[in-house]
Amino acid sequence: MEFRVLAVGDVCGSAGLQFLQRELRALKRANRVDFCVVNGENAAGVGITPRQAESLLDAGADVITLGNHSYQRKEIADYLEDSRFILRPANDSPLYPGRGLGVYDTKIGPVTVVNLIGRCSMSFGPDNPFLLAERLLKDVETTVTLVDFHAEATSEKLAMGYHLDGRVSAVWGTHTHVPTADDQILPKGTGYVTDLGMTGPIRSVLGVRVEQSIATFRGGLNTRYETAPGPCKLEGVIFTIEAKTGTCTQTERIRYHDTNPARG
Repeated sequence: MEFRVLAVGDVCGSAGLQFLQRELRALKRANRVDFCVVNGENAAGVGITPRQAESLLDAGADVITLGNHSYQRKEIADYLEDSRFILRPANDSPLYPGRGLGVYDTKIGPVTVVNLIGRCSMSFGPDNPFLLAERLLKDVETTVTLVDFHAEATSEKLAMGYHLDGRVSAVWGTHTHVPTADDQILPKGTGYVTDLGMTGPIRSVLGVRVEQSIATFRGGLNTRYETAPGPCKLEGVIFTIEAKTGTCTQTERIRYHDTNPARG
C-alpha cells in the first residue's frame, strides 16, 4: 500500500497562514495526500501562537514542526506541553517545554515524526542532532518514520540524510525558505530533500518585505521585519512510501500559487 506524505515548507506570517488555510485541503485531495507535516515556526513572523497552531491543524496539517523560533512567542509554552500535534526540536534543551518526537495514528497504522535542529551557523548550542537521532531511533518501533531537520547549512542537512538513510522513510530540510532541486531517494531507500522552501509571499526575501531586507544588507538601521504583501505560494515535497517496508519510492516537489499548481 502507498502512503503519501506532504511536507510543507515554513509558513511565513499571516499571509502565508491565510494562503495555507485557503488552499491546503484542496491540494491534499488533488494529490491524494494521506498525511501532512507543516513547519509553522514563522507563522507569527518569528514564532507561533496557540491560535495560529490551531489554525494550521484546522487547515489540514496533521503535525506541526518548529525550529529556531520555537519559543519566540512566550504564550506557546503551555500549548507545546498540552498538544501532541506540535513538535519542537528534540535536541533543544530538555528544560524547554514540549516534545521533539510524536507517534500518530494513520490509515497504515502508527507513524513517527521527529523534529531536529542543526548546529552550523545557529546562534545557540543545541545537543548534537546526529547523536540524538541515533538514541531516539533505538526506541522507535514504527515502520514509517519522518524527520524534519531545521538547519542552515546544506552540508549538515545532506549529511543527516545519509546518516539516517535506510533507518527512516524520509528526511527533509527546513529553515532556509528556498526550495532545492535535489529531491531524491538515497541508496538505502530514504526520501530526501535539502530544503522544502516556504509558504508565504512570492515577491519577498524569505517572506520579508523586499525593501526591509535590502536596507539591512546596505547597512541601515534594523527595523522589525514585516511580512511582504501580495500573492503567496506554497512549497513542499510529496514523499510516496511503501507502507509495509517504510521505503520511499517516489519524491515530487510541489509549488502551488493562487489556483495554479506547478510541479518541479
